[in-house]
Amino acid sequence: QVQLVESGGGLVQPGGSLKLSCAASKSSFNAYIVTWDRQAPGKERELVASMPGSNGGTDYADSVKGRFIASRDNAKRMAYLQMNSLKVEDTAVYYCNARLPLTTVRYSGQGTQVTVSS
Repeated sequence: QVQLVESGGGLVQPGGSLKLSCAASKSSFNAYIVTWDRQAPGKERELVASMPGSNGGTDYADSVKGRFIASRDNAKRMAYLQMNSLKVEDTAVYYCNARLPLTTVRYSGQGTQVTVSS
């Protein structure tokens, strides 16, 4: 089992930037696929970015491609989501998730609120 704690959310104006962080408890964090997703009020949860454990590229939702950058530092057991050119429609609770390859059990953090408003 791995515990995840997100931080870095807040209120930002349209066009602004925020960087979310996700701290993981597991020393074998590098083995986990890490995803960021979000849920806006009244909407389904949406996958934003997916990062493999070590090798391989990151996949992004079309809605954030070119604006968001997901990264991870396995040595620090940290994952990040740099969000640039934020739009009102990016407003949501953002979650960091982790799962081992070829498994269905997914661990999620408590979420962090991102509000984009003028």
